[in-house]
Amino acid sequence: MFEKTKALCNSFLEMGVPGFDLIVYKDGQCILRQMGGYSDIEKQTPICGKEKFHIFSCSKPITVTAAMQLWEKGLFRLEDKLADYMPEFQCMTVKTDAGIVPAAEPIRIHHLFEMTAGFSYNLGSPQLKELQKHTGGVCRTRDVARYLAKEPLLFHPGDQYLYSLCHDVLAALVEVVSGQLFADYVQEHIFDPLGMTNSHFLLPAERLGEVSTLYAFDPVQKKAVMQNMHSYRLGTEHASGGAGCVSTVEDYIKFAEALRTGEQLLKRSTIRLMTTDRLTPYQKRTYAPADTCGYGLGMRAPAAGLPRRDYGWGGAAGAYLAIDEPNGISLYYAQHMLSSPNQGLRGTIYTTILEELGISVAHTVTDNSLTY
Repeated sequence: MFEKTKALCNSFLEMGVPGFDLIVYKDGQCILRQMGGYSDIEKQTPICGKEKFHIFSCSKPITVTAAMQLWEKGLFRLEDKLADYMPEFQCMTVKTDAGIVPAAEPIRIHHLFEMTAGFSYNLGSPQLKELQKHTGGVCRTRDVARYLAKEPLLFHPGDQYLYSLCHDVLAALVEVVSGQLFADYVQEHIFDPLGMTNSHFLLPAERLGEVSTLYAFDPVQKKAVMQNMHSYRLGTEHASGGAGCVSTVEDYIKFAEALRTGEQLLKRSTIRLMTTDRLTPYQKRTYAPADTCGYGLGMRAPAAGLPRRDYGWGGAAGAYLAIDEPNGISLYYAQHMLSSPNQGLRGTIYTTILEELGISVAHTVTDNSLTY
């Protein structure tokens, strides 16, 4: 069974992906586990299913879940001004064609979830370089937000969708509201309760050798080349809410199933809120997958009149989450290759699974962005 899905994943190897690992659950039972290729090309080490991968932006659903746990406790409102909790965001400016001007609206907490706050994803900005210099490369999560607040926004808060460092700021907000370091909060309130023993936001330097080799696709040589750095982590103590998690496939599917079934991490009503499309038609002009899905509180979401029934997100090295509550499906796919030629094809895993289960598929789904 699932021969088409298996063939699809194997075709990724032919495109240059070193290795992959896929797990699919239906109604709480694992119905498919497929893996292939190598975790280390040079050593010819086959994928075994226990690999720890940098999941990059698949960190984001974890971060928004952590924040929504605090929302459930009444510790903040989505409509609250960010500056009420993080004063450095009190007087924001915006870079315009006419120069730097005061922001017309304050950043509100829901803007962080929705990627509408006005931040960029420029990890090499002058202020963030200053942060690395002043902290000697430590770059604590809370300090990243402080330095980011010194930079002009790219647009007035709420004006448009722009994939950015919003969820890194959200991780800092978790620290402020909870009184815990972000990595510690997630460990205590998400990883430990779910038994995610191989997931970390701040893996100690002495344990980085546990992480599988990270590759990038070289379009000139048309092959995988080894990467020596995780460019989304600014420093040794930067628990990046947007891209900093290390996890395994077996761990991450526990998180996916917890969202699908509800009540373990969040109330069902909260998950419904998170997975309801929130972008306005104007904001969707800058949201690449707007023709197939909406965007909720930190992840793609079903939207009226559009074909996708699932919610989830993806990661820059190929990780991909899809949760389809109506059909009882959760799936997680992982690989470890940046700029991969199959990055836009990951959504076809979900539609192929539906097809092989005999569930109607509106049309083939592709990802229009290679950044997550």
